[in-house]
Amino acid sequence: MKVNLQAVNFNVDRKLVDFVQEKLDKLEKYYDKIVSSDVFLKVENTSDKENKTVEIKINVPGDDFVVKKTAKSFEEGVDLAVDSLERVIVKRKEKLRAN
Repeated sequence: MKVNLQAVNFNVDRKLVDFVQEKLDKLEKYYDKIVSSDVFLKVENTSDKENKTVEIKINVPGDDFVVKKTAKSFEEGVDLAVDSLERVIVKRKEKLRAN
């Protein structure tokens, strides 16, 4: 799956890019028609510890899924977002199968 990663207000390191790619690749075992995904990583300028925002947009034929999560680290945010996407994708697949 093609992953477009965009980091806002900071430089992303290779380890984080690989982590995101690996997590998103796992989504393909739930739904194999995923075309691409856009990942936006942002650091919010707040005094909160949870200031890392991860937004993932998954492109599938006929639809787009967008999930936005905020957490203490990007890894945690990606985990939360991928878990949500997993549920959404499985729900969509079941709906398609029912029709």
